[in-house]
Amino acid sequence: MITRRSLFAGGVSMGVAAALGATPARAAARRAPISDPFQLGVASGEPTSDGVVLWTRLAMDPVAADGLGGMPGRQVPVQWQLAKDENFRHVVRHGTEQAAPEAAHSVHVEVEGLDPGAEYFYRFKADGELSPVGRTLTSPAPGTRGRALNLSFTSCADYQAGWFTPYRRMAEDQPDLIAFLGDYIYEYGDYKYPVRDQAGGECFDLAGYRLRHAQHKADPESQLAHAIAPWVVVWDDHDIENAWAGDVPEQPDPPFLKRRADAFQAYYENMPLRRAQRPRGTSLKLYRSIRWGAVANLHLLDTRQYRDLYACTGASGTVGPDCMERFEPNRTILGQEQEAWLDGELKHSRATWDLLGQQVFLMEMDWTNGAGKGYSNEGWDGYVASRNRLTAAIDDYQRNAVVLTGDVHSHWAGEVKRDHQDPESRSVAVELVTTSVTSAGNGLDEYPNTQILLDENPHVKFFNGRRGYVRTRLTQDEMKVDFRSLSRITEPYAPAYTSGSFVIEPGHPALNPA
Repeated sequence: MITRRSLFAGGVSMGVAAALGATPARAAARRAPISDPFQLGVASGEPTSDGVVLWTRLAMDPVAADGLGGMPGRQVPVQWQLAKDENFRHVVRHGTEQAAPEAAHSVHVEVEGLDPGAEYFYRFKADGELSPVGRTLTSPAPGTRGRALNLSFTSCADYQAGWFTPYRRMAEDQPDLIAFLGDYIYEYGDYKYPVRDQAGGECFDLAGYRLRHAQHKADPESQLAHAIAPWVVVWDDHDIENAWAGDVPEQPDPPFLKRRADAFQAYYENMPLRRAQRPRGTSLKLYRSIRWGAVANLHLLDTRQYRDLYACTGASGTVGPDCMERFEPNRTILGQEQEAWLDGELKHSRATWDLLGQQVFLMEMDWTNGAGKGYSNEGWDGYVASRNRLTAAIDDYQRNAVVLTGDVHSHWAGEVKRDHQDPESRSVAVELVTTSVTSAGNGLDEYPNTQILLDENPHVKFFNGRRGYVRTRLTQDEMKVDFRSLSRITEPYAPAYTSGSFVIEPGHPALNPA
């Protein structure tokens, strides 16, 4: 019997091969059998009230240098099942998809016609081999307010920097939904003193990005987290190249648009995304909304693909208060089309909570200790007018907005002002910043300048510098927040502890100690 607990045993395979029916006939002389093609696990994502995406990618050798996972250069039929029970006695949907070499043998199944607010289990079969079993959920029916949302989110998983234990701890909470807010991979080449050795050098082409994604998906802790709940994802810079901004790379890179297109293709192939997110040339429309009944809308934002170039320096970094370019009224971090879309989503929202899943600090942050001020031009501080348009919309439409942020490899929590340049401006939203899965090593609970930063940014209420994730529970009455931290990730299996807990109430954009 496959139980929910058995998902944590790692690499669960069904014992009854006949459960998915007979393998399609094949000419054995021309088609060699595939051995253990499910080494990258399974995943689901993009839940709606009547559907979900099921994902897998076939690979016999995840670290094959060509990025194709040691698979043959032919299509492979992949059968799939979705059931209401863990034993697959009540199968409600099934079918067959073709895993093609031009898509790195990835499979994206968009299942429809399911019950709202329901738990399901799924699996795949290829060439007689059965995949691990995954658990997924549909969102509650539109207008439903009685069903809570248990949402966990994290960011920044650098394979070389440590073990993916935070994924395991997050999976053990059995959330309803997991949001990953950028830097699912790092494109870097080898470190001098890595905790773990990665395969391949710096990612420059499609083969390199495919290989990097495959090594991440082959990690057993990553597979646990992907198998326990549906995921929703957005990228940040390292999914493509450090500090890229629109069409401009960090370093002179004449074929950057080709590199970006390759990274986009590999990202789509390795994530449980819908056909609507399939890349088209050098673009991929990743911003979208996930709805959880009438309790919450999760608006996933892309702060990389459409942004203007960094203010004053042209490169990412810290700028002083004399950098007037960051205040220019037409500067945007989202692009005009995405800004208009988000304004409409907020204007017409009827959910209790509007969550903004994005990548870089939205609230103002003075990063200079003592006299003087310094602002990151990579975050929203480099796009002040863009931020003010968003905070005005949140305020004018009277939305209960909570910003979910990644990027900075540490936990933060604070209050977003309608206009951070006005000392009398009121708070209009709360920002919760998740730490990383592994990036920046073990970290510390506090650093020597932690209290200085908190004192100089009084709207910031919390900091923790360990690795981990954020666990939340949303109802129509409140949002509970636990910052989950691990003391170490340079060794596996560290326990998680709660480094800070808060409660947010509708109509009151403030952090209240739990």
